[in-house]
Amino acid sequence: MEIRRTFDLIDLNVEKYPRKNMYGGKHDKEWITYSTKEVRDNVNWVSYGLLSMGFQKGDKIATISGNKPEWNFVDMGLAQAGFIHVPIYPTISFEEYSYILNHSEVKAIILGNKSIFNKVKPTAEKSGLLNKVFSFDPVDGVRSFSEIIKSGKSNADKYAPIVTEIRNSIKPEDLVTIIYTSGTTGNSKGVMLSHINLVSNALSTSKAHDLGYGHRAMSFLPLCHVYERMMNYHFQYKGISVYYVENMATVADDARQVKPHIFNTVPRLLEKVYDNILAKGKDLTWVKKTIFFWAVSLGLRYRLHNNSTFYKLRLSIASKLIFSKWREALGGEVQVIVSGGAALQSRLERIFWAAGMPVIQGYGLTETSPVIAVNPFRIPEIRFGTVGPVLENVEVKIADDGEILCRGINVMMGYYKAPELTAEVIDMDGWFHTGDIGVFEDEKWLKITDRKKEMFKLSAGKYIAPQIIENKLKESIYIEQVMVIGENEKFASALISPNFVILHDWCSEHKIQFRDNSDLIDVPEVIERYSREVREVNKSLGEHEQIKRIRLVTEEWTPQNGELSPTLKLRRNYLMERYKDQIAEIYFGGEKDSNVLSRIRNGITGILKGLPKF
Repeated sequence: MEIRRTFDLIDLNVEKYPRKNMYGGKHDKEWITYSTKEVRDNVNWVSYGLLSMGFQKGDKIATISGNKPEWNFVDMGLAQAGFIHVPIYPTISFEEYSYILNHSEVKAIILGNKSIFNKVKPTAEKSGLLNKVFSFDPVDGVRSFSEIIKSGKSNADKYAPIVTEIRNSIKPEDLVTIIYTSGTTGNSKGVMLSHINLVSNALSTSKAHDLGYGHRAMSFLPLCHVYERMMNYHFQYKGISVYYVENMATVADDARQVKPHIFNTVPRLLEKVYDNILAKGKDLTWVKKTIFFWAVSLGLRYRLHNNSTFYKLRLSIASKLIFSKWREALGGEVQVIVSGGAALQSRLERIFWAAGMPVIQGYGLTETSPVIAVNPFRIPEIRFGTVGPVLENVEVKIADDGEILCRGINVMMGYYKAPELTAEVIDMDGWFHTGDIGVFEDEKWLKITDRKKEMFKLSAGKYIAPQIIENKLKESIYIEQVMVIGENEKFASALISPNFVILHDWCSEHKIQFRDNSDLIDVPEVIERYSREVREVNKSLGEHEQIKRIRLVTEEWTPQNGELSPTLKLRRNYLMERYKDQIAEIYFGGEKDSNVLSRIRNGITGILKGLPKF
């Protein structure tokens, strides 16, 4: 059957891929699965229930929840009844909730639990939505999601024909969702996506691997983000069963239970997995530690092509002794991992491929639904260090200034209530300006080099592409996060958030005493340890790109604390403001803002005094 609208995927699964475990989710720590028929019934009950409560086609309804099967019931139930789905991150601030809920003009909110409700409550009260808030989990004083389902069941006869009529009227080009971009500055923008935007992307990316009916996927990245959401459509199109993990802290345990064949991730999570594995390796006995790091060293030299027979023999030994345990930690049956959302370090591609858990990397934005290019799981078509070939039905060209431009069926309808912002990014010829800088390798593989807006000039006029340098620095196990700075300055510097777990172990080995992390980052031996890491990276950089000075910070950067966006990108403006004193120390010898201004004023006064009088 032809798939042109998101809810067509439910019919496809019922007809082509009937199974007992279309979706799985945890309730009271036990896995509960839903058959294709149960999924279709619940989707219909959501549609009927909301219509019976007086909501109408075209109304905007928000979801704020972790990953669970019920999220999908709502998503598909909204789509087939003509509602507009506004999914929102559960971890954003009160101010962001207020802005998005008011800007999108939602008529109801379906949320996950009490903590989310407490954040939303003030805005819901102010906008008169409090009685139209529903919760998946029980929350005192809040209507239950089950109320929608019950109303749908009891009103099925009345609303089934109405939903059928609405379904038949919905065109592939119709608006299905408004997704607010997390952004690193200013208010989020509401990206309007149609059914065909999302469905075309799901169908095109489905050709990247051969997994399908009978395989299992695990979903733990936020469903409110377009990447995980589209990939869920992708899984459903291929008949893959999806198991939802609501709490990121339980991913490892859940993976051992679900034994997924495929899952989506972001580079930062792979970095953390790798760093944690290395940290455990350091605690092994001498013999085991030697074997462990021999295997790691071997894996980091992995190539997609032309590995020697001797290398393959050694890798098979490493796989049996070491890498088999890595695979077991993720369930033992992973066939492919899909990485997106940011640039993936090549060392991680190599080590995970060597370990028998291949990673394929893709690229896209919310505005492109999201995928523009992806490395397919076919070795002749993969190239490490790139995001792969461009998808079919998508065009890409590189502008004169290096910016990646995209045109195709995947490009958004525009920004909600912001035609002027839409015109800034989609030109008269339909090209969407991504804001990313990139190149094609051998005219086939797209490679992202940096964000256009994040590149900056030194005072001498030389450009710095910070992401490239930051990714090189983050290859160090001692560095958790880093931000390269130096716009309009004489040289580039870096603020470094250490990996304190690794750093504490190193201090213990070297008998370095400290009271707390604030004390630790000022220890000369620690500063020298990080300076060595930076000097090593500097060897691979041009003279003007090299990091001349560093400052360590005591905080771990997280979305909850504001340093990172929900998609784990640096909020550079926020970080620049937060660490303005440290930056002043780097460039002005420790003088604070007022002293710097005073120095500038004194300098100007001196110049004026030296001018001849007329």
